[in-house]
Amino acid sequence: MNRADLASRRRWVIKIGSSLLTDNGQAVAASAVARWVAQIAALRARGVEVVVVSSGAVAAGMLRLGLGQRPDNLSQLQAAAAVGQLDIASLWDRALAVHQINAAQVLLTHEDAADRQRYLNARNTLRALLDWGVVPVINENDTVASDEIRFGDNDTLAAVAVDLCSADLLVILTDQQGIYSSDPRFDPQAELIGDASIDDERLVAAAGGSGGTLGRGGMKTKLQAAQIAARSGVSTVIAGGSLDEVLVAVADGHPVGTCLWAGEDGRMTARKRWIAAQRRAVGKLWLDDGAREALLDKGRSLLPVGVTSVEGRFAPGDLVHCVDASGQVIARGLSNYDSEDARRLCGVTSTQINQVLGRPGEPELVHRNNLILGA
Repeated sequence: MNRADLASRRRWVIKIGSSLLTDNGQAVAASAVARWVAQIAALRARGVEVVVVSSGAVAAGMLRLGLGQRPDNLSQLQAAAAVGQLDIASLWDRALAVHQINAAQVLLTHEDAADRQRYLNARNTLRALLDWGVVPVINENDTVASDEIRFGDNDTLAAVAVDLCSADLLVILTDQQGIYSSDPRFDPQAELIGDASIDDERLVAAAGGSGGTLGRGGMKTKLQAAQIAARSGVSTVIAGGSLDEVLVAVADGHPVGTCLWAGEDGRMTARKRWIAAQRRAVGKLWLDDGAREALLDKGRSLLPVGVTSVEGRFAPGDLVHCVDASGQVIARGLSNYDSEDARRLCGVTSTQINQVLGRPGEPELVHRNNLILGA
């Protein structure tokens, strides 16, 4: 875990939160964006490609509309995002143009990650933009995203963007200086965690807290984003966006913020990374103890014989949670069967599948190549 190693990372995803982009709700932070863009230009001069994930559309819309509180109504949230998205996009466009850098707006929803073809299309588009020297500015498409197709927060979106553009570093700029051993708002003894592996036990205590009135995230979502990025073998730096020359400091290997190091052993195949990018399961498969052991300890596929019950409605290829008898999600994967057939196959051995269905079927309910462990 050597910060100097970060100087070799050639493609960064930089996520900037709502509170930073709107001066804590007082105004759109044009001067702050100008400072970050100057640093992005300096990184590009060193040969670093940059993708920006920008929050702030809803917050900017709230400011323009004079709303004192974030709306609870979905249609009002989407309307505020529609108003604010223009401000955020033009803000980045103008700031980058000062440095003769072209910007592109990319709006995504969870469906773009869940559908394999749309995922690949987004991946190819981002790579083409980077080949042209453009800085993509990504945001969730809040104007159309309902709860069912929402990433949930831009921290998660940034982690998905890491895989979409094959980045090798994720930087999350926030209004905190990094991750603390406990919540510094309530614990005066809280200490900044400088460097940690992604599975460091100290991070569990630091996962509390939620976003402010302008955003949806919090330190928990930032840790989850780092865990997603780690599945691609990518480390994450979480640092204060108001620090002077913070991006350049990261590139120079200075100990700013918190660096969460990814282990090479955790790197997934491209297909499993795509599965990991899907955050919303549409069904549950309840497992007996034998199936739990087969998945966690033996790395096997999930067979119907080990499934005790099925929840939800899903089609073949949909994402489902694999849940043990205590209710803990131990794995996620793509089902070979729809929910109706999965229910018929509960407890059935592989040799009985054809007889039960009245047609040939796959021996696995979820094949190990389409399955990842953990929630």
